[in-house]
Amino acid sequence: MNFSKIALSISVCFIFARCASPEEKVETPNFLFIVVDDLGFSDLGVNGSTYYETPHIDQLARMGVNFTRGYAASAVCSPSRASLLTGKFTASHQITDYIGAPEGEDWRKFNRFTPLLPASYSHFLPHEFVTFPEALKSKGYQTFFAGKWHLGGEENSSLPTDHGFDINQGGFHAGGPYTGGYFSPFNNPYLEDLEEEKGMSLSMKLAKETKQFIVENKEKPFLAYLAFYAVHAPIQTTQEKWQKYRDKAEEMGIQEEGFEMERILPIRKYQDNPVYAGLLEQVDEAVGSVMQTLKDQGLNKNTVVVFTSDNGGVASGDNYSTNSLSLRGGKGYQWEGGVKVPYMVYVPWMKQMGKTVDIPVSGVDFFPTILELAGVEAQQEGRMDGQSLVPLLEGEKSQERSLFWHYPHYGNQGGEPNSMVLKGNMKLIHYWEDERDELYDLSKDPGEKYDLSQEFPKQVEEMRGQLQAWLDETGAAKAVQDPLFDGDSLAWKLEQNRTVLLPRLEKQRREMLDKNWQPNADWWGSQK
Repeated sequence: MNFSKIALSISVCFIFARCASPEEKVETPNFLFIVVDDLGFSDLGVNGSTYYETPHIDQLARMGVNFTRGYAASAVCSPSRASLLTGKFTASHQITDYIGAPEGEDWRKFNRFTPLLPASYSHFLPHEFVTFPEALKSKGYQTFFAGKWHLGGEENSSLPTDHGFDINQGGFHAGGPYTGGYFSPFNNPYLEDLEEEKGMSLSMKLAKETKQFIVENKEKPFLAYLAFYAVHAPIQTTQEKWQKYRDKAEEMGIQEEGFEMERILPIRKYQDNPVYAGLLEQVDEAVGSVMQTLKDQGLNKNTVVVFTSDNGGVASGDNYSTNSLSLRGGKGYQWEGGVKVPYMVYVPWMKQMGKTVDIPVSGVDFFPTILELAGVEAQQEGRMDGQSLVPLLEGEKSQERSLFWHYPHYGNQGGEPNSMVLKGNMKLIHYWEDERDELYDLSKDPGEKYDLSQEFPKQVEEMRGQLQAWLDETGAAKAVQDPLFDGDSLAWKLEQNRTVLLPRLEKQRREMLDKNWQPNADWWGSQK
């Protein structure tokens, strides 16, 4: 019997025990909003993973409402993050790709040899759009941001403090922990490195700053927005955690081949990356430590907790870190693995706590939900795409609506320029390269293996018309044909992906799972 796991389970349950039953309604609740970067829906134990260990996040899902059909507004980070803050779909706020991605003719410099040139997009969060932190400040909330921002920087006056946050710890233009990695010193211009923090993980550092803010502001309403840099590349963990998950992969049975080809790039077939698993466990520990602080400060009955991700897990591209299990694709892809994400809301006084909801919801819905719970009237520039989740949290039924996505770009992970509409269980993907459509019935085919577009042409026509009307209404930018497109060059690139890249990834995987594997000299930052 594994007594360590039993002890951990008891500890986790104790942390949340006082939150298990509905409490008296709070008129001005606190908010803890947690975003994990690149965390896939299937990366959590509660959502099906048997390799990764996420007990604190799993417990949060069980104590709150776990929306099993929760969607990010985009398959990549910056667009999705803008949607979380503004309640707008990507075509509405015009950040349609990660900020820093090449657009137009600059795309050719990357030698992808694609038929289209990606559309232009906004390179920072437009100031005319009200964010929910700004709205909360109008009611006296103290607002705090920690972690990844990636919605602009000093050069365009688009830091967290320019969009409603009183305090910023670690947020600037960068999309990953490129300045210092996942262990101190972090060399982040907006995060102080302390001598006593040598060897601390970046996830725990962000949790530490969040906990300090909570303790210092416990007597007034607050918003703590904790946006982890993890589990984004470049992935790192401790030697101890690598060893733990390397051994676990061996116990579960290491497969001979770990990758296969998707349409453009190789894609990981299994969850067996010990470094990624260790990095994810560090996030889980950081989440647990913040939740413990809420309990210790007596704030667990008047704090709403939100947990989500900005897009699916990285199965292709970047570090090829994870696998989406039963879902197709991953970050950057148009399929469910790219946009379906962990999505949990905990409101202590509402009766639906501890249940699951399988109605499609989107990252744009957090904006109106938070404002309704706080009793703040939404004053937003332009259209509001999100709908409040409060009726669902109270056990009421909701009217069916459609969700939309627009990505007129090529993803680093293999995604293609597309726009999508989801209505009930039916999902239509329109591809801009050749104007083709794919239609999937997610109730019968969550892995999107069977394209029904030829079988149901009338439904395709109807949903395509709805999608086009939305694109026209929002003035969505589109990719354009590249007059210099060379089909032979594209064919060569795809062959290189199959014959050179895929074998290289297999070699790296075998090395990382080898008992004697050693990373580069500065990788074990936690040993400094």
